[in-house]
Amino acid sequence: MTTGSTPSSAPSATLGLPTPGVVTSVNLSAKKTMRKTPGTEGTLILDRGFEGDAHAGDWHRQVSLLASESIGTMQAKGLDVDAGDFAENITTKDFDLLALPIGSVIKVGESAVLEISQIGKVCHTKCAIYYQAGDCVMPREGIFAVVLEAGEVRVGDAVVAVSLGDGTCDRTPPEAIAEFERERAAEAEAQAEAEAAALAAKAE
Repeated sequence: MTTGSTPSSAPSATLGLPTPGVVTSVNLSAKKTMRKTPGTEGTLILDRGFEGDAHAGDWHRQVSLLASESIGTMQAKGLDVDAGDFAENITTKDFDLLALPIGSVIKVGESAVLEISQIGKVCHTKCAIYYQAGDCVMPREGIFAVVLEAGEVRVGDAVVAVSLGDGTCDRTPPEAIAEFERERAAEAEAQAEAEAAALAAKAE
């Protein structure tokens, strides 16, 4: 998807798009590497991100989204976490974020339009949540986007998939994708080794 293109106003049910969801929290922070403060609204600036948010800027991860269902997974592990604690900007509900390939376009609220630029991320420094639970959901289930059209985002706004991407976004550096793929391959290898070790231990 080419940044700056204008999407159609309504998705077709025949395209296999996820059903619409809803915004449950809008979260901002003045600094990076910290939890974001949950709120009820925010202003998306064209090709920048949320006004007043530390992650806004001229790069491919201007806005981050995470499903409340993913947060619920961590709550089920006993963590006292909620919207914004994983540093996501927009917390959603009943919307399958992971069904959106890179390049997909979504509309949030009345006018804001985002293009998905990255799925998941590599955490170079493990956060406090990771050390508390031995896991963190944002690197696997968080998604990132650039702002194609500015607008206000409020709790209760609809999140609607407009089109599915082809796996590319002209704002995403190839090295970012390569790094993520290497990280996932390493995680898969480590998991396979752990499972093999567990089976071997049982057999003894």
